[in-house]
Amino acid sequence: MTKLLGVILAGGQASRMGGGDKSLLPLAGRRVIDHVLERLRPQVSDIALNVNGDPSRFAEFRLPVVADSVSEFPGPLAGILAGLDWAAEQKGDYILTVAADTPFFPMDLQNRLEDARLSSGLPIALASTNGQGKLYRHPTFGLWPVSLRGDLRRALAAGVRKVVLWSDEHGTAEALFPNDNYDPFFNINTPEDLVKAEAMQ
Repeated sequence: MTKLLGVILAGGQASRMGGGDKSLLPLAGRRVIDHVLERLRPQVSDIALNVNGDPSRFAEFRLPVVADSVSEFPGPLAGILAGLDWAAEQKGDYILTVAADTPFFPMDLQNRLEDARLSSGLPIALASTNGQGKLYRHPTFGLWPVSLRGDLRRALAAGVRKVVLWSDEHGTAEALFPNDNYDPFFNINTPEDLVKAEAMQ
């Protein structure tokens, strides 16, 4: 039986928000990360937080905290690697990654990514949406095999930083999610985005 673990990617520097942890900002009477956890928990067996800096600020959540093993904040790929390394220790087969600043992602994210992976025969699956006649991939929302962690470590050491550049080398399936009424992958980058997110409740 496949063991699937969840990883919340919260390792960024939040520069457009003025620094700090975007996931701890208040949203509709709770914090952004509370919304994220509520959606992710039913979809995976266990969850880890990819966070850099002092992990004690997330201690109340009683979740494993895994930091980037690559220095200088190289981006989401480093968080994915940290999650894969943690999952390997837990004898996991795949991780499902979500962004910590995206409180409205689909409740069926895992199911649809898994369906896309299985039907395509490809090892990786990413979420996507349509917008103005163009397909947009959301590379922080993906299904990743633990077996590729060694290759990802080498790619990061070689300077690869863009998620899709690495994932496309191995083959990436896409799961298309509807965004007719709202963008399920709307993420909070700025104070203005936080106001918009409040209005989306």
